[in-house]
Amino acid sequence: MAQVKSSSKSDPNYKVIAENRRARFDYAIEDDVECGIILEGSEVKSLRMGGSNIAESYAAVEDGELWLVNSYIAPYKQAKTFGHEERRRRKLLVSRKQLVEMWNATQRKGMTLVPLVMYFNHRGKAKIKIGIAKGKQLHDKRADSAKRDWSRQKSRLLKEHS
Repeated sequence: MAQVKSSSKSDPNYKVIAENRRARFDYAIEDDVECGIILEGSEVKSLRMGGSNIAESYAAVEDGELWLVNSYIAPYKQAKTFGHEERRRRKLLVSRKQLVEMWNATQRKGMTLVPLVMYFNHRGKAKIKIGIAKGKQLHDKRADSAKRDWSRQKSRLLKEHS
């Protein structure tokens, strides 16, 4: 019999570092891509301690490469001489095919690349999930909010009557 792979919740290496909760409210995410990140040693140590923020960051395709811009990784205090710049541009690793798809989406369809979540995968490698997204208008956000409120109210009513 084949063994079933353990879920990511019970995996000791899987750990969410930073999450962009606002992204799903501000953008309609059509597709997402898992990317590797080129990091320095002090950045990895800092991420293991949990000091990062991707809320104000974005991804961009420039000169045939994918970059994560304006992401924050807190300085690692023990790395005095070999520290890192907190808001430097970090190169993201994707396949050539994925890079072409992202570039086409941003150039032709008017979409943006939004970081959704940064995490350590089951092998302990730092990864980031980038969403190919289109910005929502104010009325779209209101409609989503109304739909969410109605579903909450509906579930509350069903609980009361059962």
